Amino acid sequence: MARTKKISSIGVDAHKFSSVAEWVAQQAQQDVQRLIICGSIASGKRTLIERMQREYQQADTKPQDRAGKGADLAMPLNQSDELPQHFFSTPRRRFIIADIAGHEQNTSKLFIAAAAADAALLLIDAQQGIVMQTRRHANLITLAGMRHIILVINKMDLVAYDHQRFDAIVAEFQALAESLGVAGITAIPLSVLKGDNITSGSARMPWYPGPSLMDVLVSFQGNPQTTIKAVFPVQSVIRPNTSFPNTSLQGYQGTLASGAFAVGDEVRVTASGQVAKIERIITADADLQTACAGDAITLVLDRDVDAMRGDVIARADQPLEMTDQFEATLVWLQDEPGLISRTYEIKLATQWASASITALKYRIDVDTQAHASCRQLERNDIAAANLAMSKPLVFDDYAHSRTLGGFMLVDKFSHLIVAVGMIRHNLRRAQNVHRQALSIKREDREQLNGHQGKVIWFTGLSGSGKSTIANALEKELNAQGKHTYILDGDNIRQGLNKDLGFTDADRVENIRRVAEVAKLMMDAGLIVMTAFISPFRAERQMARELIGEKNFIEVYVDTPLTVCEQRDPKGLYKKARSGQLPNMTGINSPYEAPVKPELTINSNQQEMEQALTLILGCL
Repeated sequence: MARTKKISSIGVDAHKFSSVAEWVAQQAQQDVQRLIICGSIASGKRTLIERMQREYQQADTKPQDRAGKGADLAMPLNQSDELPQHFFSTPRRRFIIADIAGHEQNTSKLFIAAAAADAALLLIDAQQGIVMQTRRHANLITLAGMRHIILVINKMDLVAYDHQRFDAIVAEFQALAESLGVAGITAIPLSVLKGDNITSGSARMPWYPGPSLMDVLVSFQGNPQTTIKAVFPVQSVIRPNTSFPNTSLQGYQGTLASGAFAVGDEVRVTASGQVAKIERIITADADLQTACAGDAITLVLDRDVDAMRGDVIARADQPLEMTDQFEATLVWLQDEPGLISRTYEIKLATQWASASITALKYRIDVDTQAHASCRQLERNDIAAANLAMSKPLVFDDYAHSRTLGGFMLVDKFSHLIVAVGMIRHNLRRAQNVHRQALSIKREDREQLNGHQGKVIWFTGLSGSGKSTIANALEKELNAQGKHTYILDGDNIRQGLNKDLGFTDADRVENIRRVAEVAKLMMDAGLIVMTAFISPFRAERQMARELIGEKNFIEVYVDTPLTVCEQRDPKGLYKKARSGQLPNMTGINSPYEAPVKPELTINSNQQEMEQALTLILGCL
């Protein structure tokens, strides 16, 4: 019965279909357009959405009921679950609408929605005209890459459908649009309340000869990716088995993000450079001769290649680029500030790597588009930044490819998405700097020294005893004939890091530089001791990953704050308590104690000889 039941509430043309199966088949042929609706308060955004849904006899449904083929490609920054969305369908096209309140606290959400949208509707109240919020939203959607705006002048009934009022608003907005670099504007006068010019022309505005809003939306080509290259991020690799029969070769599963593949095409795994030909294109229903953007497929090649989840496959005659440094527009999403040199995880398509912000070029004022200098990122900040990755990734400019140009940054400890970004361009330095092969290796230096290189990372509050223990340890190692060096916080700040202060951002950079120096010294075959407060877990983890797990010994000198204050060898705690010293760790700046250090020492309770014995036991 379910297969032949008439459909009465799916869409305006539902009566044309005799079964659910027929309706599903028609839906599969439709394309999907993602819209963003923005505008000043009380301009009629929500009323317009409800009116369009009502015109097509639909109410909001779950995304999976409406999104269909290709919808997952429209939100490359993986933030769709965070945004309020509405859905409706016409016989020719399905729509996913993001309706974001325009308050300043929603800056990041509005920007993300605009970056992922195919078209932007900017509503203006005909009575109010262009207000500050209108300018703010126009700035944001153009900053996100939208180059054509559908300008909706609503509430024309409240200005007696005045032609001159409409023309005046459009002229004022055109002047604003020119300053923003908007390529085109489609202006439509509406009365959402009365239904004028929504699905058909209005007899009350005979002076407007243009199309209705729905005519524009159904035919609008949006803000398409300009790349025609085939981009296939590998989601998984499956081995031949009973569920994958008739072949002895493995399959590479994923969704074709752009371009097309055909059986017989020669393809290349971008990272390894290996080349093979497509033997089969498998889908859940049947094999295909040609796959198009949005198709979920399994590729079987004429030979197995070195590809895994995170690799990107392209046509051999349309190679993709790789880089480990690029400039991007970055949108900060969390209350925890974004700091230069702090290490995050980056997800770009199906690729993962460690990444850090190497420079904040400027923060963008979303009201005026003015550029301002900044040392760190706060929630809702939008900035131009340089990023460096731990390994080269396949990429493209966001204007060319949303899949290879849109990325997210993830905190390594909380696993929260802290930022999303859009790649602007590769940094030339990434192509101009190459690792030089050297004849003498670390193993050769260690053999000459008679011991392995190591890094012993002392961390703890000021006055905890880090430098004292490190100094005693070096004396003992020196007496054993070991080659050593101490990197002490105060000493380093008098030379290499004399340009750094004690803000969170400077502390992060301080530890980054020390970790790099310690790694070089370890490569020279030395046993390196670092005595730094290093207050943040993220930077200690960065140092551990940079130096290598087997080479890194974290020693937490766990001396209580009260004892450190009693010692106060430099008088710092006294200054901090009197308000003379801001950013003092333990007083007005946090210390994040290690969770699983290799060794914990309490210098107030353990004798020096006992502490040294424990540390030597870890070497």
